[in-house]
Amino acid sequence: MLLDLHTHSIKSDDGRAKVENYCQWIKAKNIPIDGFVLTEHRQFDAESDYSDLAEKFGLTILKASEVETEYGHVLVYGVTEALTQAFDFSSIELSLERVLEVSEAHGAVAVPCHPGRPRVGMFAHTEELGIPKGVKIVEIYNGGSRDKEDQIAIDNAQSLGYLGVGGSDSHIVSHIGRCATRFDDAIENIDDLVAALKTGKFEAVTLKESV
Repeated sequence: MLLDLHTHSIKSDDGRAKVENYCQWIKAKNIPIDGFVLTEHRQFDAESDYSDLAEKFGLTILKASEVETEYGHVLVYGVTEALTQAFDFSSIELSLERVLEVSEAHGAVAVPCHPGRPRVGMFAHTEELGIPKGVKIVEIYNGGSRDKEDQIAIDNAQSLGYLGVGGSDSHIVSHIGRCATRFDDAIENIDDLVAALKTGKFEAVTLKESV
């Protein structure tokens, strides 16, 4: 099963895509993904229900978050109400190690995203701040990466023993599905996704040439 683990809708302050339009684009362009995860910036969108769209288009549509730490941006999968109360998702000065620790304590998985990117990527800060404790997975393929950003992520992940995921980081409809993550097992809900991420049975893939 192929899922785009990093997308943004109009719920994000810089997102310009409606979820229904993502679905329409995926089907119209025959993009080879089975679904996507909405990772809205500095929040968890608890109110939106995309189950009707998921059924209509035959896609898995899940919700997660993207938060900001001193090491850069981090995707959080498996967000619960209790987790949203454990730290301030809207803050731009979170501690990465705390996000990792608290997320794990609440059964969630935190994944530093576009870690090879200047300023907002984890590996831009490790020389100054050191290697953070608790990282197990990072995003190694990002649809918005430039130059050697993904290669920096891949090289560092390999040297540090991290697993890798992929996501488009789409903010507009036509960018969805540029990168994704292939799972051995079917993913029908967020619990399935979290469980799969914890087992390590997945592989990051880039689909830029086919999108």
